[in-house]
Amino acid sequence: MHSAATSPSPSLRIALIGTRGIPAAYGGFETAVEEVGRRLVARGHRVLVYGRDAGTAGDVHLGMRRVTLPAVRHKALETLSHTALSTVHAVTRARPDAAFVFNAANSPFLPLLRARGIPVALHMDGLEWRRSKWGPRGKAYYRWAESFGVRTADAIIADAPGIAEYYDHQFGVASEMIRYGAPLLDDAPVAGIRALGLEPGEYHLVVARFEPENHVREIVEGYAASAAGKPLVVVGSAPYAADYTAAIDDLASADDRIRLLGAVYDQDLLDALYHHAFTYLHGHSVGGTNPSLLRAMGAGTAVIAYDVVFNREVLDGHGWYFSDPAQAATAITAAEADADGVARAGAAARTRAADDFTWDAVAEAYEDLALRIARGESFHDSARRARRRAEEWTG
Repeated sequence: MHSAATSPSPSLRIALIGTRGIPAAYGGFETAVEEVGRRLVARGHRVLVYGRDAGTAGDVHLGMRRVTLPAVRHKALETLSHTALSTVHAVTRARPDAAFVFNAANSPFLPLLRARGIPVALHMDGLEWRRSKWGPRGKAYYRWAESFGVRTADAIIADAPGIAEYYDHQFGVASEMIRYGAPLLDDAPVAGIRALGLEPGEYHLVVARFEPENHVREIVEGYAASAAGKPLVVVGSAPYAADYTAAIDDLASADDRIRLLGAVYDQDLLDALYHHAFTYLHGHSVGGTNPSLLRAMGAGTAVIAYDVVFNREVLDGHGWYFSDPAQAATAITAAEADADGVARAGAAARTRAADDFTWDAVAEAYEDLALRIARGESFHDSARRARRRAEEWTG
């Protein structure tokens, strides 16, 4: 599935299914839908986005048509219930020429789309079954859903080389490797951070949900053990991890250098926090190309990242790495002792983001894939009998 799209491109009806919808206000999938969808509209396509919250944006947002449908407000059922209703709407009323379904958990609905002649690409996201918030049944479901998605989609999308390698290793199938884009930020007002008692370039920053696989506790513990002179600012909360949050709270309460801000929904303030940080500490370990990491890079902020293949590939050598609290402490100390090195790392990360993580390139790749599956290209015949290898992927 690697032939080029023809030119000029025909206009397609394209459905984007399985996210919280637009305007983007939640996570990476929603941002991708908004950034890709608006560019597909600009390229002459008709884009339909399914969402869960009507809000005040109206039926059309940035040229995309919004369809708001309900969902069961339960951690394990919200996504599936909403995608089920969205799929029914797509096959009975919208009848798009191509569909993109986000999240491997939604794979059970692919056969219904394909049975109605709607070709579909499934965006697999990261290794969701490794997330601690899921119990044994949730983890087992995600592993099954990955396998089912491989066998029933016309194409699968990986957002990082490591994710593509995972599906090749586990199932022997080729992914469409389409990244996220990085927002680029050249400046940001200082009033917001000064209102928090912070000064530009004089604090370290963490932005993450408080979940074990995001290693916020290890970062805070490592910082507390260091002799860092700049405070650590932690942005985030824990929707499903009260004990984990309590452990972080205990560490912070014993060290007045650590500032827990909770969730920050003011995007201008969040931009300012990223842009004016001395370093950004990134603990995410189970996703692919992470939007928070790209946001820090696009803001020109030096990164200290958890040492996994996904983060190393995105940073391309421009940063420091850690695997435990002691290594986090060492990296923080080394960064504070090398302000020139931090400035160089931040500038290099900004260049990497601008050169290799652009939303225009991402949208072009989505358009190319939509055109190909709409005209009948599919890996379904070769992948429909794929089975997971017994040997685990260790990347």
